[in-house]
Amino acid sequence: MGESAEVVYTSLTAIDYTIILVYVIGVFVLGTFFGRYVKDSADFFVAGRALPFWAIGMSIVVSDIGATDFIATSGAGYTYGIAAANFDWIGSMPAMVFAAFLFVPYYWRAGVFTIPEFLGRRYNTAVQMMHGGIWGLVLVTMLSVMLYLTAVMMNTILGWDIVTCIWAMALITGIYTFSGGLSAVVMTDVVQLIIMFIGGFALLLLSLHEVGGWTALQEKILAMPGKEDHFTLLLPHDSPTPYPWTGIVFGLGIVMATGYMAGNQSIVQRTLGARSEWDAKGGMLFGGFLKVFIPALVIVPGLCAVYLYPDLPQGDMAVPTMMREILPPGLRGLMFAALFAALMSSVDSSLNSATTIWITDIYGSIHRMVNGKNMTPRMALILGRVFTVIFIVAAALFAPIFANDKYATMYDFIQTVLSMFQGPVLAILVLGILWRRATQWGALAGLVLGVMFTTILNNTDGVFPSDDPFLFVAWWSFVFSLIVTVLVSLVTPPEPEEKIRGLIFGQVMKDGEMQRVLQSRAGGE
Repeated sequence: MGESAEVVYTSLTAIDYTIILVYVIGVFVLGTFFGRYVKDSADFFVAGRALPFWAIGMSIVVSDIGATDFIATSGAGYTYGIAAANFDWIGSMPAMVFAAFLFVPYYWRAGVFTIPEFLGRRYNTAVQMMHGGIWGLVLVTMLSVMLYLTAVMMNTILGWDIVTCIWAMALITGIYTFSGGLSAVVMTDVVQLIIMFIGGFALLLLSLHEVGGWTALQEKILAMPGKEDHFTLLLPHDSPTPYPWTGIVFGLGIVMATGYMAGNQSIVQRTLGARSEWDAKGGMLFGGFLKVFIPALVIVPGLCAVYLYPDLPQGDMAVPTMMREILPPGLRGLMFAALFAALMSSVDSSLNSATTIWITDIYGSIHRMVNGKNMTPRMALILGRVFTVIFIVAAALFAPIFANDKYATMYDFIQTVLSMFQGPVLAILVLGILWRRATQWGALAGLVLGVMFTTILNNTDGVFPSDDPFLFVAWWSFVFSLIVTVLVSLVTPPEPEEKIRGLIFGQVMKDGEMQRVLQSRAGGE
């Protein structure tokens, strides 16, 4: 079956439609059910801080792998080979362990709703609003990307109109996120992860059966022209792909992975809703354990598609094509539901996190400057739901523009966007927690100049060997922002002891008085 396969839409059977319908209705009912427990902004944004570790871990994984693994990472595996698996092995598990023992306990004890909120307390409102604005825009962009990826999947498998699919997805996820907030998002994620693992393993086993097993797959692909590196985990430094080993180790392993797991609102927000510090740490560690299995579920089917369907117009079509062509009735519907679950979880996570940031760090900061006081929890809840509607509608309107994206896979686009600011943000975040001498002006300079630096790097040809150098950009922007923040901090007055009291990691973890300070700050006193 090494020849190109013509793309033909295949109708699902009655049993497939039944499975999909039961899944969609079940998730919708489960999500809206939690709306009855949402009384104020804390319930909506951090689930009343009552989440257990197992729900946190499962939600972190399903939120992370939703749009960037089953479709986009399998597409990267189809295009570039097994090196794309590093984004789950090197790029997730070590960073999740690091985040669990350093960042997560601090965030949970600080009692914040968002990462920008911490930066605002540690530095100033300008840093908070700039970082919140960046993440808010990125999350809304990611929301559009995920809606588009879902529509591509449904179009590839069923032939349904892409725009219709986008709006159907927006309606379903928008309603239960509007109703139940983070509680609804996390508990539906638990169900979605179970479905994803069942459907993913089914596709994995049938894909390997179709090509004759793992050894046969290696032999067949390595014999194909231009595929010599498809089974090389660490590619040479001068590789033209986006995944050279130097970028993987430094840009991904040190900067982007840590910045993503410790500074991504969609990930961290689950731990902020933990019922205890132990649950916050345990949730992140449990998520790291589950991530071990992800590359097998998503990369291997993409590799199988290289041999079975070598002439696909886009790598992101690999898994949808495999589903349509090799899965029998019943399993096709289950896998469709699994993919739908993966993408739905990313949509609802980005939607809830974008709303949290915009209300807490953008609108909330402006309200506080104008009125001299914080919003009431009831007002924040109402505005949170209003922004939820605004963002899901805006994302649906903008989603079709990604059909003209210039990147080889949507995964490259997502990582390029993240690389624009994760290095600078990680630099001021680490210094803010670990170095008391870091000042508000140092952080502001590091963030502003760091983002400017990444923009220059991304728009200057020939600086790096890769055509999509987001890993190198992430690393060097981190180093640049680290240096800028330290230098400016050293030439500006240190922050008053009273201001940073309770905001330095060692103080927060050990000093009971510091805990009382943070609790009073978290309560808006």
